[in-house]
Amino acid sequence: MPSVATYLTLLAAILAETFATAMLQRSAQFTRPLPTLAMAAGYALSFYLLSQVLRAMPLGIAYALWSGLGIILVTTIGVTAFGQKLDSAALIGLGLIVSGVVVVNLFSSGPTH
Repeated sequence: MPSVATYLTLLAAILAETFATAMLQRSAQFTRPLPTLAMAAGYALSFYLLSQVLRAMPLGIAYALWSGLGIILVTTIGVTAFGQKLDSAALIGLGLIVSGVVVVNLFSSGPTH
């Protein structure tokens, strides 16, 4: 069973990746230097932290959490910071992703380290 520190490290990795993805939008296809540098730093930090998580958590579980929570956070940023709109199908799909992450984490008895 991964420790609380492992989950906190994964959360930090997800937040760094989410920040980096927001900076990718702000970089305007790499034409703005500061957001581009912030994006690169965010992705580097996120992958480093994810690599540390993989010492104690299986890749599939870590990636399910990473992608599921990352999608929700990036979508929230897209709606709030960038004014993007979601239709019913998008909301249903996001709900299914969240449901899948919950099922994997609460009910899976898959292998652990």
